[in-house]
Amino acid sequence: MVAARDDFLGMGYYDPIADRLSEFCGPGEAVGDAGAGTGFYLAKATKGVGLALDVSKHALKRAARAHPRIGAVVADVWKRLPVRDDALDVLLNVFAPRNPAEFARVLRPGGMLVTVTPGPDHLRPLVDRLGLLRVEEDKEGRLAAALGDGFAQAVQDRLEYEVELGHKAVTEAVGMGPSAWHARESPVEALPDPVTVRVSVLITGWRPRR
Repeated sequence: MVAARDDFLGMGYYDPIADRLSEFCGPGEAVGDAGAGTGFYLAKATKGVGLALDVSKHALKRAARAHPRIGAVVADVWKRLPVRDDALDVLLNVFAPRNPAEFARVLRPGGMLVTVTPGPDHLRPLVDRLGLLRVEEDKEGRLAAALGDGFAQAVQDRLEYEVELGHKAVTEAVGMGPSAWHARESPVEALPDPVTVRVSVLITGWRPRR
């Protein structure tokens, strides 16, 4: 999964997401990424120093090499993060689990949590043709409910565009996420080559309520 993620992200298909995240981060001097994976998004967003947090040491080896000012630390997002209070200007959370209490603790007053979540049409028609995991109903409402006690929504942007994926890119897109464990064994070769795929994500900036 780590290799597939590195390969797919390196093809540039998600560069618009990374570019938009960089705009959200602004001039933040200390940027963290909870669930950073290979550090792709953090490397694009970091203007000062970056801290990659992930449970996978294999992913973090790549994250540590993604940018000269990124540090990488093994951490379980569900537990207390190895970060001091009020340490970060911005915390990214891209297609990853969330721990609202810990996110609020490590952000400085006036800092920003930036989440990226998939929209209902994300990766169609691959979702239908290959049996990938579907986005939960009312995902936006669930996100707001999960973060609402500790954060107030500050800014939101829905980013949607289409990409043309060849069979190799489709294989990597499926293999880099949790759908790798759920996809049918139906051959990618049954799809057109290339196939038009929809990218649909919601990028939201949240301010701590303190």
